[in-house]
Amino acid sequence: MAKILLVEDERVIRAEIKRILTRDGHEVVDVAGVPEAEGERPEAFDLVITDVRLTGETGDVLIERVGKVPVIVMTAYGSVSAAVDAMRRGAADYLSKPFEPEALSAAVNRVLRHRALNDRGDSVPPGDPFEIVASGSSPMQEVLRWARKVAPTEATVLILGESGTGKELVARAVHNQSRRSGPFVPVNCASIPETLLESELFGHEKGAFTGALSRQEGLVHAANGGTLFLDEIGELTSAAQARLLRMLQQREVRRVGARKAEAVDIRLIAATHRDLPKLVEHQEFRADLYFRLKVVEIKLAPLCERVDDILALAEVFLARAAAKLGRPPLELDAGAIAAMEHYKWPGNVRELQHAVERAVILHESGPITEDLLGLPSSSAPKGVEHGGFGEDPSLEGYLRRFVLSHQHELSETELAKRLGISRKTLWERRQRMGIPRRDSRPPE
Repeated sequence: MAKILLVEDERVIRAEIKRILTRDGHEVVDVAGVPEAEGERPEAFDLVITDVRLTGETGDVLIERVGKVPVIVMTAYGSVSAAVDAMRRGAADYLSKPFEPEALSAAVNRVLRHRALNDRGDSVPPGDPFEIVASGSSPMQEVLRWARKVAPTEATVLILGESGTGKELVARAVHNQSRRSGPFVPVNCASIPETLLESELFGHEKGAFTGALSRQEGLVHAANGGTLFLDEIGELTSAAQARLLRMLQQREVRRVGARKAEAVDIRLIAATHRDLPKLVEHQEFRADLYFRLKVVEIKLAPLCERVDDILALAEVFLARAAAKLGRPPLELDAGAIAAMEHYKWPGNVRELQHAVERAVILHESGPITEDLLGLPSSSAPKGVEHGGFGEDPSLEGYLRRFVLSHQHELSETELAKRLGISRKTLWERRQRMGIPRRDSRPPE
């Protein structure tokens, strides 16, 4: 049970909210405005719930006046900008009126749970989807703070960062901590051929173009009720940008070749490593779409600027790789740790993960040493040649040679299975290595 201060100037609404909270077992003190709230010593409560628009002072002024007490703000339906502004100032969550009793209860439980974790000093709860990016570094703590704040909202999020910094991971974490029960649908806009992009995203009608033999739903439809994550959104064609803008504005989508649009309920998270303002300046990206996307902007720093993260991430990857390969728990020696902390990691977190996985594959006994990581400054480990890695001891080099050697005798499914990766990952690595299949479409 928590002690909650409720601030709402509409008597009927205040009574209903108090009834719901009391039913849930909380002790509730309800007042009509900010002066009355301050008279109740709000800093002594476990949680403050306040409407933004009140007679007299607005409710969001309480955010700065209650100390460490979390605040949930209530806003009029569709006032996302007001909610985002309140969260920038420190609000823990927001609710859009009218809301269901279940939404109120869920928000209260979530905020109180996070406060309890913070009081215990736990920065990341067990099983938290942020595990892989959690660390003591201030850049990532800022990312986690923003991501947790925006997760319960419906605001569109734009994630910026170099390739391999973990943009999709942050997007998944935002979705996992949101109220949405639908699926998380990731789409790499750069991996879909330009001629198929609109059809893949928005679907098409039978006969809409040559080869459209039947009606097909797009990835937007697949994300209905959940979150659509558009990675590398800077690669969208102008036509796809126009369709996406309409979807965001009207909350509806029209298949290629269709006459009527259909309503969709999705939350959009976009990401890119490109400079979108520069693309807008050069008229390569729509300005109106850009401003629609950047309601909340989260920037991921490159790994070389997050040295404090390297060891924590490496240990997570090490434990996972060892478990996947059936190895006993492994540890890194001092030389390996020093090499990782001095390397610039142009491939960021993804490169670190591959280096650790490679080390586990090659490991025979003792701790993980520097040479097993295969970093440019390291010497190749003795005896590697007989394992098939040859002149390029990197995991990427091994993949290249394996694919080139076996692609004529093995199917894509068999290749992926032998490599221990999914068909989609195999397709993505083919693109990066410059050895595409005859069929250029990515697997479903």
